[in-house]
Amino acid sequence: MLAEFSITPIDKEGKSLSEYIAKTISIVKESGLQYELHAMGTIIEGEADEIFELIKKCHINMTNFSERVSTSIKIDDRKGTRGRLKGKVLSVEKKLKQGHNLS
Repeated sequence: MLAEFSITPIDKEGKSLSEYIAKTISIVKESGLQYELHAMGTIIEGEADEIFELIKKCHINMTNFSERVSTSIKIDDRKGTRGRLKGKVLSVEKKLKQGHNLS
């Protein structure tokens, strides 16, 4: 399973959120799950139970720093596959190199 999630403290008007995001990414790193941080969220790969438990832990942790927290989750659950965090991107890059008609 792949899950993209974003946890945002929404009571930090005008402040940079990187301090709070770093606290969340520390938890993700400790989980041992494969992940990628990007500008709008984090993608993790693992078993459903591991992913849901990790996101719950990150959400609860963020409530320690904010009175109001918004958590968004997007899931891609394809049975019998692994290595999709990198594999999906490589598949698209391969097609770009092959010059597929992309218009």
